[in-house]
Amino acid sequence: MTDREPPAWLWLKERLSRLRQSTTPGRAGAELPPAVVRTAVVTDSAAALPVEWVKAFIADGRLAVVPMPVMVGEEIYGEGEDDITQTLALALAAGSSVKTSRPSPGQFEQAYLAAQERGFEAVVSIHISAGLSGTADAARLAAHRVSIPVEVLDSRTVGMAQGMGVQSALVAAADGQTAAEVRRFAEERLSRTKVYFYVPSLEQLRRGGRIGTAASWLGAMLSIKPILAVDDGKIVPLERVRSAAKAVARLEEIVAADVAARAVGQARLAVHHFGNLAEAELLASRLGANCPECPPAQISALPAVLAAHAGLGVLAVVVGESSTPGSGVNPASRAGAASAGDSRGRSPVRADDSPL
Repeated sequence: MTDREPPAWLWLKERLSRLRQSTTPGRAGAELPPAVVRTAVVTDSAAALPVEWVKAFIADGRLAVVPMPVMVGEEIYGEGEDDITQTLALALAAGSSVKTSRPSPGQFEQAYLAAQERGFEAVVSIHISAGLSGTADAARLAAHRVSIPVEVLDSRTVGMAQGMGVQSALVAAADGQTAAEVRRFAEERLSRTKVYFYVPSLEQLRRGGRIGTAASWLGAMLSIKPILAVDDGKIVPLERVRSAAKAVARLEEIVAADVAARAVGQARLAVHHFGNLAEAELLASRLGANCPECPPAQISALPAVLAAHAGLGVLAVVVGESSTPGSGVNPASRAGAASAGDSRGRSPVRADDSPL
């Protein structure tokens, strides 16, 4: 299939290329913009950013992704450092002990100091909801240990919803905005994201203590298929459906209604799965037919730190909005800029197929 990159990321790649050229010794480049990017972005692996996408931005230090630990039995793995997908899937299938933890403050401190050493003047640090993890607290502890100014932002969400906030922060930073402006732009984009998901069973969420108000469903969990959402940083129940097929169909309807409520051309979609790629591809294809105004949905496996709680067979859909700038990003006055020129191709895009 032919991959199409959203205009925001095409713009970002071109912008970063021009910034690098402007600082290359011997280049005249009078028409090139000055190297104004002084804010680095740090996040954690719960952001579900595509691996190849991350590689494009970590080389010069403008982005750092701190791995979140996952414990399978007695072994501790670092998300993004170790390939734990198969190990985790087998453990979940067998009902083995699976736990997660927050990164240490020292890991964040290292990331902030690395940004400072590379010449950045500030950091915006965007993290998984504090209602689900203590990661943001660890980041705040680290921020007090370093001299470089750090803006710590609780995304109040997870997965590519968090990732969209990170991507928006990179767009604003590449446009030369201050750390405060980068944070505000990311906050505005994050406030426009929603996460809806279906899990075959609530058992893993129950074990991890992540189900919040959904706990009232536990008595009937064997006879229902729950549809849940992330709302105000916590997992909440939306509906109870009697079969898996009906649950997925209802999930599609909920997403389509969300997209329809937004300005035409603004919405963008991401689909997460774990152990059920074929189902995710079918879901993305149907969403493409039901939401023709959206670019193709990005498809990616749920990060291990989230899959450990959601379990096998999860299907999640993230609805967000584009960060495509016009003549430039201005978080103070252009935070609602839409992606009017987004691709309208209908083939779903695999996150691991496209660098951006």
